[in-house]
Amino acid sequence: MSACVRQKADSLSEEQAIGQLLMVAFDTAAPRTALDDLIAEQHVGNVIYLGGWDGAARVKETSGHLQDQATETATGGIPLLLAADQEGGEVRQLRGEGFTKVPSAKVQAQMSSSELTAAAKGWAGELKAVGINVNLAPVTDTVPADIGRANEPIGKYARQYGSEPATVTKASTAFLKGMIEGGVMGTVKHFPGLGRVENNTDFNTTGITDSVATPSDPFLAPFTAGVKAGAGLVMVSSARYPGLDATKTQAMFSRPIITDLLRGRLGYEGVVITDDINAKAVRSIPAAERATRYIEAGGDILLTGDPESVPGMIEALSSKARADEEFATLLETSVLRVVALKERMGLVRCS
Repeated sequence: MSACVRQKADSLSEEQAIGQLLMVAFDTAAPRTALDDLIAEQHVGNVIYLGGWDGAARVKETSGHLQDQATETATGGIPLLLAADQEGGEVRQLRGEGFTKVPSAKVQAQMSSSELTAAAKGWAGELKAVGINVNLAPVTDTVPADIGRANEPIGKYARQYGSEPATVTKASTAFLKGMIEGGVMGTVKHFPGLGRVENNTDFNTTGITDSVATPSDPFLAPFTAGVKAGAGLVMVSSARYPGLDATKTQAMFSRPIITDLLRGRLGYEGVVITDDINAKAVRSIPAAERATRYIEAGGDILLTGDPESVPGMIEALSSKARADEEFATLLETSVLRVVALKERMGLVRCS
């Protein structure tokens, strides 16, 4: 961790620091000022575009407005991560004029590595031009051929690069490299893999268990490759993996999965981000508890599709940090990781 990162993190108030750990959804139907108060009063440090945004001009204007809210008072002057799901195929949050109709991962995988990297660099240029600095892609889940479209979260929408880890590794890494070369940070997801689950964690509490995965699972290879290729974020799933955590805790709350496997065994030192923390798979747990359990597991950024959940989660993190020294240290470490990512991306500079 550089002296600059520590200096910047230390300069933040407690509220500003915790705000760096939130990424809040901006729905396409919401007015342009919808998140202004959350950024100003709750010090939220990151935003994700959701709901399908049409046209580059509108996105660029919105991005500029959002970054204008990242004032010294609101975020300690640290710019926002502005993210989108721009995988390709059916998952493209940015559409219309100014945005290429990116093909699905399955189609991307048919390109050579150099072709895909070059194409992804071009797609990244379109994102960068409208102020998006994080793509929550590529998908590094492997969907076995015998499951295919019966895999609701990934296979149903052809979001996978292939049915073999080697195929997924080759294509997802090529895509990731192109994104980074184009000035947009990439994210590998959904750790430790959603390719074997039956149902979508966004809408289900059952059928979301992968009973095959173990610490030596070959399906982890694309994630390891993505980490080595420079992914700035790893998104963790909300499915269950009894072979990785005997308590059957959802991955985003699992210390064996985030801290022991991802950070320990795979050697990942960067930012871990949740899949939507308001997904049906975890919604029975109070939002405040979701927030604290995630940090305890070793995670960093809480991504929420529900802006109204933000004040409660921030209050829970703040209260627990004041009462629990060990938790406060985890929180501080998470803030440092987020600020370090922003420094790497050129968003944070020290005098």
